[in-house]
Amino acid sequence: MNPASCIVLSASDNVAVANGRLEPGTALPRGGVALEAIDPGHKVAIAPIATGAAVVKYAQAIGRATRDIAVGEAVHSHNLVFEAGRLPVVPPAAAVQATEADRARSFMGYRRADGRAGTRNFIGIIASVNCSTTVCRAIAEHANRTLLPRFPGIDGFVPIVHDQGCGMSGTGDGMRVLHRTLAGYARHPNFGGVLMVGLGCEVNQLTLYGQKGVAAGKRHFNIQEAGGSRRSVERALGILAEIAEEVGQLEREPIPVSEIVVGLQCGGSDGMSGITANPALGAAVDILAGAGGTGILSETSEIYGAEHLLASRAATPEVAEKLDGYVKWWEDYVAMHGASLDNNPSPGNKKGGLTTILEKSLGAVAKGGQTPLRGVYGYAERVTERGLVFMDTPGYDPVSATGQVAGGANIIAFTTGRGSCFGCRPTPSIKLSTNTALYRAMEEDMDIDCGRIASGEIGVAELGREIFELIVETASGRKTKSELFGYGDNEFVPWHLGATL
Repeated sequence: MNPASCIVLSASDNVAVANGRLEPGTALPRGGVALEAIDPGHKVAIAPIATGAAVVKYAQAIGRATRDIAVGEAVHSHNLVFEAGRLPVVPPAAAVQATEADRARSFMGYRRADGRAGTRNFIGIIASVNCSTTVCRAIAEHANRTLLPRFPGIDGFVPIVHDQGCGMSGTGDGMRVLHRTLAGYARHPNFGGVLMVGLGCEVNQLTLYGQKGVAAGKRHFNIQEAGGSRRSVERALGILAEIAEEVGQLEREPIPVSEIVVGLQCGGSDGMSGITANPALGAAVDILAGAGGTGILSETSEIYGAEHLLASRAATPEVAEKLDGYVKWWEDYVAMHGASLDNNPSPGNKKGGLTTILEKSLGAVAKGGQTPLRGVYGYAERVTERGLVFMDTPGYDPVSATGQVAGGANIIAFTTGRGSCFGCRPTPSIKLSTNTALYRAMEEDMDIDCGRIASGEIGVAELGREIFELIVETASGRKTKSELFGYGDNEFVPWHLGATL
């Protein structure tokens, strides 16, 4: 992409995106000039748009004009509103291809007993219920202070705590989702071992997990049976020392890149997200999928309006139908609560130039590249397909990423235009800034500057290759900036469904 004052994403678009601040009088693509100042990432009309007509970006409708819009006018919330509409699918560009060398690549990871591949070697302390969270945090704090120095082969002791587990029905969606999420973490390949701690009287009993082989024998216990909080910490440290003796002996070994599973996230998006970081991440996913690996696209409420583009790439009609079923569920779900899917974008998204959920979604799906959609999964379900898959999750990043990690993601790649700070232990999170100004302002948090695409310094495919290489390096142990700062203990947020009783 050549640097220019504006970026036009498709020949059929009637708006362009400001690539930097546009002053009044700035020349626009297709003739005309800016009639007012346009902030970076915001839209400007490059063709007349009549009242009620579709505003088109990415060759798709992102809403309709509420009044006549002249060439050179800013297009945003004051003259553009959400209206659910879809335009015909434009044939996608060819996917970036993996090479034979890519398919032969390996990373240095941990091979687990169940055959899966880990990118980190943590030990987890998992709470079954909110009532055991304080004890789990105390256990992790003591273990990291007293045990970790003895076992340099372990990355750390991670508390997995939450606010659920009791005051809820023992049946229904809420308990099923919580159980599936905790079980996914307990089995996660980035945990060499886990200890589960309950209170004892909660709805979410530890026996539910032991019966399924998630936690057995002395690797789980209840605080009430242990004799209280301090005794629970003492008991836990003894158990963790035994686990650490085994886990700390493990060493990294070569594992095919086909066993890398990347959860694709975006948060704090802006008008450049769908132009720089998301397409570049999509190119990396194309390479990874071509090499046999897996990318998990999620956030159903943030692909709304672009789901037909994903469905057109579905490997089978059944995959497309399953995706459509989840979209319809979300339409009913938000209506039941008197809300609209266009409650998203957030205020920060809008300040960055995004106006409607359709616009945000069209940029968000770019994270999935152009490879076929191979499967669709419910929240926190274990992902078994290779290639690009979709997992039904909310758009709220911590909840969405929690589902992806529970499903087996051993890497997270997270794009942001506003500056989201995020980590999700036990899975490392790579942060990709959509614009150079953000990268410079928050370089201590951002791993790659994708704003170089807008400046013309690098192309989407080339940057996709750079991201792919960083994914492989991260899988082999290179620490991300969020890991170096210490993010990850507070971002475990299972999706809360069902009634609180």
